[in-house]
This record gives sequence, structure tokens and C-alpha cells, in this order.
Amino acid sequence: MQKNQRRVLIENITPQLNNGDFQIKRVVNEIVTVNADILADGHDIIAAAVLYKHENSKKWNEVRMQPRDNNWQASFTVEKQGFYSYKIIGWVDYALNWQHGIHRKIDDHQIVHSELLEGIDFLKKCSKKGTASEKKYLKNLIEIFADTSKYNEAIHEAISNKLQTIFLKYPEKKLVNTSKELKVYVDRLKARFSTWYEFFPRSASQKDNVHGTFKDCEKLLPKVLEMGFDTLYFPPIHPIGEVNRKGKNNTTEAFEGDVGSCWGIGSKDGGHKSINPQLGTLKDFKALVKKASSLGIEIAMDYALQAAPDHPWVKEHPSWFKWRPDGTVQYAENPPKKYQDILPIYWESEDFKSLWNECLDTLFYWIDCGIRVFRVDNPHTKPFYFWNWIISEVKSKYPDVLFLAEAFTAPKIMQQLGKVGYTQSYTYFTWRNNKHELTEYVEELTKTDQKEYMRPNFWPNTPDINPFHLQGANESKYIQRYVLAATLSSNIGIYGPVFEQMIDEAIIGKEEYLNSEKFQICNYDWFKQNKLTSIISKVNKIRKNNTALQQTNNIKFCTINNDNLIAFYKWDDAKENELFIIISLDEYNTQQGMMRVPLHELGIGPGHHLRVTDLITEITYDWYDEWNFIKLQTPIPFHIFKITK
Repeated sequence: MQKNQRRVLIENITPQLNNGDFQIKRVVNEIVTVNADILADGHDIIAAAVLYKHENSKKWNEVRMQPRDNNWQASFTVEKQGFYSYKIIGWVDYALNWQHGIHRKIDDHQIVHSELLEGIDFLKKCSKKGTASEKKYLKNLIEIFADTSKYNEAIHEAISNKLQTIFLKYPEKKLVNTSKELKVYVDRLKARFSTWYEFFPRSASQKDNVHGTFKDCEKLLPKVLEMGFDTLYFPPIHPIGEVNRKGKNNTTEAFEGDVGSCWGIGSKDGGHKSINPQLGTLKDFKALVKKASSLGIEIAMDYALQAAPDHPWVKEHPSWFKWRPDGTVQYAENPPKKYQDILPIYWESEDFKSLWNECLDTLFYWIDCGIRVFRVDNPHTKPFYFWNWIISEVKSKYPDVLFLAEAFTAPKIMQQLGKVGYTQSYTYFTWRNNKHELTEYVEELTKTDQKEYMRPNFWPNTPDINPFHLQGANESKYIQRYVLAATLSSNIGIYGPVFEQMIDEAIIGKEEYLNSEKFQICNYDWFKQNKLTSIISKVNKIRKNNTALQQTNNIKFCTINNDNLIAFYKWDDAKENELFIIISLDEYNTQQGMMRVPLHELGIGPGHHLRVTDLITEITYDWYDEWNFIKLQTPIPFHIFKITK
């Protein structure tokens, strides 16, 4: 076949990223819906199908595409972790074209003896592929198509649905055109749905001014479990540098007893494959990981590729760092911030292969210790091609491993990290506060091609970020921010117990915590209870019990005539679980308004009775109208309604 003999064009395939340079993302049992423009010259009937297969399969699966308005569409389900390939094929379907043509002539009362004889060729080709009963049926058709005395029976069968079904089942794919192969990477469910809690292990002791240990962390696991978190993230647990160690509140002079920043990794006690001896031993750490796992909690480790001046790498591999003409090394900077206790990696080192392999080996070391989730510090300051390589290497051997990108940076850089392989990403939610900002940002994440590859993780606060709207905020504001995060995004996290205990003292004029835990041990009443901890626990339980909240992209913002109220409809792919969420953005005053029910999205008409149950108060309401009255006030400034149609 000459390429120029092909008649079917395949264009504008979605989803795809950068013309197929990167893979889209799904989790196990999610659906990939493929759309494309498919056309041909003339008026012949054309057909198309999506072919797909898992990387370990040799045989392609096929699903027929259907015309939809102005394009063609088909869907398939990804059932296993790893890579799937998919592509589109298109062809002129001459059998269906024959049936369509003869149908029009018969409707026009034309005599079609010749056309029936032409159809015999299509019947013979299908008969070679058919089942025994189909072969028998087609053999009979061949006889009556050739018998002019059975003309009426022949024309009836020629346009029958039964024959059309056989043509659809056994198409003759002549002069097929095939698109390029595209890929989708399939993760485990936790990639899409996770609830993170962060605390510093060194602050885990319940005794004042005593350095916490992994054994102390074990005692806090019941608290983490009770609040409904499934991922416990620790800042770096490695030895902390002593050279240029930071003092409390980021001072450049450390005094006796100052513990320094745990991101200043490496000392005489070891580097990235070692544990800070004040926290315990490797055996203690593995015991903690095992205990957490028995409770359904995964420990997430911090992966920070940088070194303190006394990190073993500095002496063993000096070419991995950039040295000045005077023999000093360039420390890390993010003007106006300076990190005298950290040396950045020199990624343009001629010895980059050894560097890359050591970084990979570090991941493998902790994976062998039971870790399957990594939060990566400042990934936007390392090469994209490095991340694409190292994540691919890890996932090829350990497909369960997940990577969260801590990158509060330019949008396109955050997006690129998602494309090169990051499972999840921190986001700008931390600063999105009013209705317009929230709506616009969530629409960007869920209605553009970002939904195919950038899984957002919404954090109201982090050790680095004490947002202005939480400084001096009341409990209602903290509840509002947690519920927004937990219902808008399926991946969420908080830095605690700072968040739930509303510890918000800040450096004046900055979004930074005063007496930052990054540079000192803090003492907490770890088992303190308040309304916020109760709400967090209940909301997390609701998330676990409602699949509509275990995904981010199925969301429709609802019209509500009050800018202090935000309302949205969420559903799972099967539409077996559907919710309305309404949240007050005013933490001080009662707010009310009329919310419009999105009838079209719900698949119901005007006047349809709708029953909704508030999953917090367990009160049920009956809605009979398209517009319904909403009133929200502190101390519970939100509704999570489960819909019963």
C-alpha cells in the first residue's frame, strides 16, 4: 500500500501531551476517553477504533469509536499499573457504505438486483470470520441475494440490524491509517487520593526540651490515625551539618544545643543514607514504618538533594559542587534568602553520571527500607531531564513509589515537573482565598490539559508558609480552609500540630512562622482536642466513605447569589456517589443565598424531587425547586450534602 492511498485523516487526538512526548496519567481502573477529528474525502462511511495494550501485553485490545457532534470518541479502562499504549486506526468501511447506499435506494423504491449481487462479496468475507450460527445465516443470505425470486426477503435482510451488527463485528480494514502511539502511565489509587499529615520527629517527645525519637513518633500514630490521615510525612531525618549550622529563627550563629535545619543534610555521622542518631537507629525507623503500615499509614520521606558543608559527599566528590576562585564553595541562595548551611549540587559537573547514580541509589536504599512515598524538596532547582530519568528508573522497578513535588514556583515549571513524572504537586491553593481566585484556579486545574498530568495536592500551610489569611485567624477560618482543601482536591495535607492547634505567630510582614520549627525543637500538647480536630477527623472520614471526594476533576461550580458562599457539585466516574458542597468564605458572619441546582449535570428535569443529607449534621432536606435556600453560620460554616435522587 502506498501511503498516499490512505483516505482517512486522523487529527487533533486528545488526550496527549506535547504531541506525545509525555504520557498522560491515570490510576488503576480509571477510564481514558480518547477523542479525535476523523474525516475522509467524499461521502463514504468511515470507521475508527482505539487500540490499547499494557506494556506487558503483546496483543492490542480494540474499542470502536463513535461519532460525537464534531469529533469521534471511544473509552477504555486501565486495569493494571505501569504503561499503556494507545493509538487510533481509521478506514473506509465499504460494507457499511454498501448497506447505507442500498438502504437509500430501497427507500426510494429503486430496484437493487445488481447491488444485492455486489453485497455477496462482503457476506463472504464476514463468513470467514463468523461463528457457526453466523456462517449459517450468511450462507442463507448469499443464496437469497442471488435468487431474484426471493427479492423481497433479500432487501429486508440487506438493511437489517442483524446484518449491520455482523458488519460492525467483522469490518474489512482496507487502506487503514494509523496514528502515532501515545502513552498513559497508571499508578495505584493513592496517587489520586491521599491525606497527608506532616510533623517534625524531633518535636515528637511529650517531655519539654527533649529531642524526639522514632519511638516517640510511634506513640503519636494513634493520633494520626484518629484524625483520618493515611500518609505521615517527615522532614529530613538524616544527620544535620555542624558547619555553618543555623540557630533559632534562622540566625547565622548557632549556640550550644541548637539543632539546626534538618534540610542541612550531612555531617560526620553520615549523609543521605544515614539517620540522625538523636532520632534513633535504622532498626527503630524500620519498626516505625512497619507499625504505621499495620495501621494503614504510609511514612513519606523527604528527598532533598543538597548537602551541608560537612556532608561526606563534599570530601569524597568535590566535583559535585561548584567552587569559587578563592577555594570556597558557593552556598545556596534564593535572593534575598541565603542558606549558609547548605551547598547546592553542581548539576553541570563532568562527573554527573556518578552523581545521578548516587541519587538513584539513595532512593533505592530507602525503598528497600519500606518507603514508597517521597516528598521532594525544591525539585524546580534541579534539571528536568534528571527527574525524568530518575523517576523512570524508580518506577520501572518499583511502580508503587509516588513522588510529591514541593515546587511553589512559576506555573509552567510546576507543569513541566508533572509532565516529566511527578505523581503529585503542591499548588497555589495556599494563597487562593476568595471565591473568584478559588474558582478560577480549580477550573484551570480540572478543565485544561493539566487534568491529564498534574495531580494537585492542596496544603493550607507548610513549615515554610504561614499565609497571611491564617495569621491571627479564628477557628472558623481554619475550618473553612481545611474543608476547602479536602473537598476541592482529593490529595491534601497539613503541617501539624501547628495547623489544628492554630499556632500562627508570624514574623511581622512575612508569611513565615515566628520561632520556626525548621530551626528548633518545639513542644506540643500532642493530644489536645478542639472543634477543629473534630471537624478534620469527621471530614477525613467523609472523604474515605465518598468516592466523589477521592478524585479532583469531576467538579461543577454552582451558581449561588452571594460571593461569600462557594458551592460546587462533585461526582465519581460512575455517578454512583454525588455531593453538593457549600462553604462560607466569611469566618465571622452568617451568610445566606439561593443556590441553583445543576439539573443538566444531574440528569434530571425541573420539578424533580431531590433529597440531600448533610454528612456532618446528618440532617436530611427535600429540595423540590431548581433554586434552594442556603444559610451558613459559625461554628460550622459548610455543608457536605450527599444527593439521593
